[in-house]
Amino acid sequence: MLYLCCTTLLFTMSSTVKIILKKNKKNSEGSYPLYIRVIKDRVARFIALGIIVKKTQWDDIEKKVKKNYPNSVRVNHLLSKKVTDVQAKALEWELTEKSIRKKSIRKEISKTNEESFTKYFDEYLRRLRATKKLGTLDKAEATYSKLHTFTKSDNILFSDIDVDFLKRIEKYFREKLKNRINTIHGNLKMIRKLFNDAVCEELIPFETNPFPKYKLKTEKTSKEYLTEEELIKLETLDLTGKKRIEDTLNMFLFACNAGGIRVSDLLQLKWKDFTGTHVTFIQQKTKEQISIKLPLKALQILKRFKEGKEIDFNNYIFPFIHIGIHEDKIFDAISSNTAYANKNLKEIAILAEIDKNLSMHVSRHTWATRALRKGIRIENVSKLLGHTSIKTTQVYAKIVNTELDKSMEVFDE
Repeated sequence: MLYLCCTTLLFTMSSTVKIILKKNKKNSEGSYPLYIRVIKDRVARFIALGIIVKKTQWDDIEKKVKKNYPNSVRVNHLLSKKVTDVQAKALEWELTEKSIRKKSIRKEISKTNEESFTKYFDEYLRRLRATKKLGTLDKAEATYSKLHTFTKSDNILFSDIDVDFLKRIEKYFREKLKNRINTIHGNLKMIRKLFNDAVCEELIPFETNPFPKYKLKTEKTSKEYLTEEELIKLETLDLTGKKRIEDTLNMFLFACNAGGIRVSDLLQLKWKDFTGTHVTFIQQKTKEQISIKLPLKALQILKRFKEGKEIDFNNYIFPFIHIGIHEDKIFDAISSNTAYANKNLKEIAILAEIDKNLSMHVSRHTWATRALRKGIRIENVSKLLGHTSIKTTQVYAKIVNTELDKSMEVFDE
């Protein structure tokens, strides 16, 4: 019998505990979250386990993941332990006839397991690798590494991360690692994102999230870009005998003239993507196809990579990633070659006597500001850059407008 008084439920009937695949919560990758379902006195409550599986990886009869799921033995052990712990809690309710509030059922059950932030972070990294979200993965892995260096622990719990923890790790980033304010903001923002996701998935209660009580700090920064004079310095730089550095510079200059293509896309461009006038490819970050008409300078750069070679249309245009590399190794190759290119650009800046922190991303900023100066509509600039919102592009318009304002100061002289 169920007795209901205000918001309090008195449990006097047996409970059932089962792991289920939430078929109404399919994500964009075609996977589903696993939940523990507890039914007590005809009231069902669900607890997210923070584990995402495909239907083909789930045995609905045995209630366990199949062998084709990564680390299936460890995951099944975890699932078994969770069910055992929840069953023990349910039995405690039966024996004590404990009366608990309806809204606190999930919280009471969650106390039987200390949720692992580390495992939740691991799962997030796995999804980023699977979807090839390279930029986000780089940032997430950097945060993951710093977090574990700070804690010296292989298993950080959600409950370990409170306001005091955030204050201490921010101090560690600032004083020990000498990170800048915006770098620290990016690291803490990544941790905050995972907490918010865990709350949305009902893995942890909202009140355990420390971020509503902790303000992240940022500072305004200016986007580094090159002037026309600085570009000429690079275009006329003599790099005789430094072939690999010269290849890096040509790839950088290509991006400065060809729509500010992201380095992850540049490194994967193949000759089959080049029509003779355009490059057409699917952007790594947005997954959208884009076609860019190449101006004369960009075409001249491509000609340099063609000279004296027999072109295979399946070869990469810029010779950094090895031909025939396995698809599973592409991400590592992009990551290492991006770091290599940025290292070369630091040397190039010194040789060209340019006092700016050159990186492949500077080519995007350079192209955007040049495009707006030359009168290209901001909507077209935004599309070519692959921005999902024109607001992201408007920062370049502010740069150009500031330059125009400054140029008018000659009338005050």
